[in-house]
Amino acid sequence: MIHCQLFQDNQVQPIEFEAISDHVGQDDRFIWVELKSPDSKLITRLGEELGLHALALEDAISTHQRAKLEEYEGHLFIATRTAQLWESRVEFGETHLFVGSNWLVAIRHDNGSGYQRVSERLQRCPNGIRPGTPYALYLVLDLIVDQYRPVIEGMQDRFLSLESQLMSRTKPGRDMLDQLYAIKRDLTALRDAAEPMQEITKNLLRLHPEFASKTLKAYYRDIDDHAVRVSAAIDRLRVSASDAMQFHLASLSVKQNESVQKLAGWGAVLAIPTVIFSLYGMNFEFMPELKWRGAYPLVLLTTGVAMVYLIRRLRKRGWI
Repeated sequence: MIHCQLFQDNQVQPIEFEAISDHVGQDDRFIWVELKSPDSKLITRLGEELGLHALALEDAISTHQRAKLEEYEGHLFIATRTAQLWESRVEFGETHLFVGSNWLVAIRHDNGSGYQRVSERLQRCPNGIRPGTPYALYLVLDLIVDQYRPVIEGMQDRFLSLESQLMSRTKPGRDMLDQLYAIKRDLTALRDAAEPMQEITKNLLRLHPEFASKTLKAYYRDIDDHAVRVSAAIDRLRVSASDAMQFHLASLSVKQNESVQKLAGWGAVLAIPTVIFSLYGMNFEFMPELKWRGAYPLVLLTTGVAMVYLIRRLRKRGWI
């Protein structure tokens, strides 16, 4: 999927992919390009149209790139990790950006909704800002960071639901630990996506004033502030998930100890008749019950009384 748009004289019009090079380097116009999961041939054609570095093109083709900002002659390459709620689950992806003087290329490797919102906002620039690379780059990075928050909120809802089950009187299922671990795993992946955004925005502010211009510095600082808040929220939720996992394991250990206590208690109760009756299996020469008819009933009554007494004592202590 390819979207190529040319912004010129407060107007926007679609252009052919092969016509991109005709407008490169002309300050009175801006080129916006969005590609979705392009193959190597299309990336090679893009490099020819914009004069992109071979190493940057290689990074754009392959996924699972670490988030980074690389500077090449005439352009920047920015790799970012994206996260969106997609059909009630977290969908992680990547967006690679080629940033030039009057053009920006966004290459998506995900199943999300794309950057149509960026194109629409470029057509409604606020006063004092014209459609161009600095503002377009801000819009893309801002949208990526903004999409982290609903993901965090969705994961927080999942965690609160599990936490309420964990704290309820009903016994939690054995899959509780798996679900908590899945949340923590997703949070770790989300943190790996969100934290590098702080470094990227700081590098743009400090080293690339041609993009983070004086007019847009406040906008880029706002991205950095949102990224910091997202990272803090992720860390808090990760700690809560870890605490819940520890609580769940401790609860299982307590339940196991209670089961062992019950088994030990009933074992002690059954030990009384076992010891007494085992004595009658021995070959004594003088057996007390041979001379007294009430011996057996007395032994049975004494055994029963001892067992009842021990059961009451163990129940009072909570062992059975």
